Amino acid sequence: MKNTKLQAFIPLFYLVWSDDLLTQKEFSTLQEFIRSLTLLSPEEQQYLLSKVDISNPPSRNELAEWKLDIEKSIKDKSSIKSVFDIAVALSDTHLDISTLEADFTKLENDLGVLGEEVIQNFKTKADSFTASSQTNSNFDIQKITELLDGKEAAIIKKVKAVISQPEFAYETSTDITVYRETVYKWCKILADENLGNMAYPKQHGGGENIADYFAIMETLSYHDLSLVIKFGVQFGLWGMSVQSLGTEKHYAKYLKDIGSLKLPGCFAMTETHHGSNVKGLETTATYHHGNQTFTIHTPNKNAQKEYIGNAAVHGQMATVFAKLIIDGHDYGVNAFVVPLRDTNGNTLAGITIGDCGHKMGLNGVDNGTISFDKVEIPKENMLDRFASVNDKGEFESPIPSDNRRFFTMLGTLVGGRIGIPRSALAAAKSGLTIAIRYSNQRRQFGPEGGSEVPILNYRIHQRRLLPHLAKTYAVHFALQYLTNRFLNRTESEMQEIEALAAGMKSYSTWSTRDILQECREAIGGKGYLSENRIDALKNDTEIYTTFEGDNTVLMQLVAKNRLSEFRKSFGEMGSLGIINYVYENAKTAIAEKNPIATRRTDDEHLLDDQFHLQAFVHREKTILASAARRIKKLIDEGLEAYDAFNVVQHQMIDVAQAYLERIVLEQFQEAIKAVEDENSKAILTKLNQLYALAQIEKNKGWYLEDGYMEAVKTKAIRKMVNQLCWDIRPDAVSLVNAFDIPESCLAAPIAVN
Repeated sequence: MKNTKLQAFIPLFYLVWSDDLLTQKEFSTLQEFIRSLTLLSPEEQQYLLSKVDISNPPSRNELAEWKLDIEKSIKDKSSIKSVFDIAVALSDTHLDISTLEADFTKLENDLGVLGEEVIQNFKTKADSFTASSQTNSNFDIQKITELLDGKEAAIIKKVKAVISQPEFAYETSTDITVYRETVYKWCKILADENLGNMAYPKQHGGGENIADYFAIMETLSYHDLSLVIKFGVQFGLWGMSVQSLGTEKHYAKYLKDIGSLKLPGCFAMTETHHGSNVKGLETTATYHHGNQTFTIHTPNKNAQKEYIGNAAVHGQMATVFAKLIIDGHDYGVNAFVVPLRDTNGNTLAGITIGDCGHKMGLNGVDNGTISFDKVEIPKENMLDRFASVNDKGEFESPIPSDNRRFFTMLGTLVGGRIGIPRSALAAAKSGLTIAIRYSNQRRQFGPEGGSEVPILNYRIHQRRLLPHLAKTYAVHFALQYLTNRFLNRTESEMQEIEALAAGMKSYSTWSTRDILQECREAIGGKGYLSENRIDALKNDTEIYTTFEGDNTVLMQLVAKNRLSEFRKSFGEMGSLGIINYVYENAKTAIAEKNPIATRRTDDEHLLDDQFHLQAFVHREKTILASAARRIKKLIDEGLEAYDAFNVVQHQMIDVAQAYLERIVLEQFQEAIKAVEDENSKAILTKLNQLYALAQIEKNKGWYLEDGYMEAVKTKAIRKMVNQLCWDIRPDAVSLVNAFDIPESCLAAPIAVN
C-alpha cells in the first residue's frame, strides 16, 4: 500500500477476505464505516472502498502481504486485544486514530468478530499457539468426582471395587451361549453382594434404597452393558413390577428369591404387533369362577410376547401383561405372575419359548419370545395393588377410572426410564474418556519445522468432542434432578415427573448415540478396533433409543404433557387464553428483541447465564404457544383431535426438545450455584457456557426466523463456541478423568492415561 497514512486499515481488509463467511450485508456495514471516516479525504475513502469490493477480491499475494505487514507491526502480541489495537500498531504519525476506538469496537460487534480470534490469525510459525497448547489441570479432579457422585459416593465406590475384580474381565468369546452364561455369573456375584435387592423393602431382604439402586445401574454401565440390562431386567423390571404392582403376599413369596437370583424372571409386556401401544395388547387372562383361576392365552402369533429379556435361557417366571376378561367383559390390561420353567430349566406345559438369537448388541442378554396356550394360574397370581378380583369373582379397583388406573399402573414403572438414561450417560462418559485421552496423545501434522501436534489441539477436533463433553456434564446434573424429583414425588406431580422421565430418557439416549458415533470417527481406525470398546458401546446403546419406549413416541408424550399444562393455565386452549399467554410472553420478548439485544455481541453478554436461560425459555414458550394455537385452529376447522395431533407431530417434537433443553440448562446452572470450590466452579461454568451456546448455535435457524437474534449475533456465538472449546481444551483430560471410570472397565489400549 503506497499511502502509509492508510496502513491502519489493513486489518479490516485482511479481516474481510480471510473470513469467507462474511455476508453482503456485512460488506455494506464495513463500507458504511469507511464512508463515516471524516478524517480521510474522498480520494482516500474511495481507495479503501476499492479494497472491500466483493466483486474485486485481492490476489493471494496481496492477502499474504497484508498479513506480513500486520505480523511485523505487532511484536508484542500480549498487548493486542482487538482489531483497533492492531490498527493503532499499524498507524503512522500522519494519522491520529485515537478518536476512532468506539467506532472500531462497534464495527467488531456489527461484524460478529472476536478480537482474540483475530489476533490468533497473526501468530508466526515460530510462535505457534496451536503447537504450544498442552494439557494441565486447573482444578482438583477429586472435588469434581465428589460433586458428580453426590450422596451415592459410598455405593458407587463399592460397585467400582466389585466390577474391578478379576472375575469381571471382559468376555471375548463370540459364542452367545458362553457370553450369556458369563453375564449370568456376573449377576450372581452382584446379587451375593446384596446389590440386586437394593430397592426392595428391608423386611424382604432388601436395602430399601432406590437412590442407591439407580447409582448401581449407572456405575455398572462403565462395565459391560449386557450385564446392566440383564441386571435391570432381573432386579428392576421383574422384581420392581412385583413390588410396584403386587401386594404384601407377593412380596413375601417372591422378593427375597428375586433379589438373590434364586428366582430369575422376566417382564413380559411387549408383543409382536404392539410395542409402545400397551393398551392394544392381545394376550388374555380369562377368569374362571369355578376354580378361581386365570387362563393366560396367546390368541394369535402376533400376540406373542417378543424381545423379552431373560426369556430365552434363564427365566423361570414372568410378570405378564394381559387383558383381564371376566364373563366376556374386557377390564383392560393387568399384570399376572406366570411360571415359565421349573427349577431344572425345563419349559412348563402350555409355554412356548423362542430365542431372538444374535442381535446388533447386548448379546449377553437372552432375549426371547413367549407364547401361552391356555396356561392356568391361581387367582393369587394377579398383581393386585391397583385392581383385583374378589371372592365373588367381581372386578374391584381403588381407582374407578379405567384410563387413570392404566396410567397409574404404568407410572409405577417409571423407574426404568430413569435407569436407562443414566446408563446411557455412563456409556457416553466412557466413549468420551477414550476419545479425549487418545486425542491428547495422538500426534499428527504440525507447524513447518516443528514437531507434530496432539490432535486435540486442532480446533475442529475440539469442536467434535468438547461440546459433547459439556452436554454430558449438563445431562448428568439434569438426571440427578430427575432422580430427586422421582424419589421425593407427590401424587399431584406424578404426571409431570413421568413426562420428564420419558423426555430425559429420549434426550440422554439420543445424545449418547450421537456422542459415540462422533467418538468413533474422531478416533479414526483405532475406534474401529473392538479392543478399544467403542464398537461395543455403540452397538449396545443403539437399542436404548427404542426400548423402555421409542424415543419419538416418548417425545410426543412429553409434548402432550406440556400442552396439558398449558391448557390448565389458559382454559381449553381458548383463543383468549392463548392470546394472553402470547402477550405475556411477548412483553419479555419485546425487550429482548430490540435492535441492541438482537445484535449484541460483547463477550460479557454472550457468556451471561441469564442471557442463555432467557433464550432457552423464550424458545420453549414460543414453540409451545405456536403448537397450541395451530392445534386449536385445526380443531376449529373441523379436524378430529387425533388427526390434528398427527398433522403437527413434527412440531410436537420441537415442543418437547425445547422444554428438555431448558430443564437441562437450568439444572446445570443450579448445580453450579451450589459449588463452593472456586476452581471447580470456574471450569463447570465454562462447560455450562459451552453447552448453552452450542445449543443456541444448533437452533440458530429458529432464532433468526423468530427475530430473537440477528446474523451478527449468531456469528459471534459461533466464534465464542470455538473460543470456549479452546479455553476448555487444557482441562479436557482432567474433566474425563473426573468421571473416575475404573481402568479395568475402560480397558481400551488407546485410553491409557
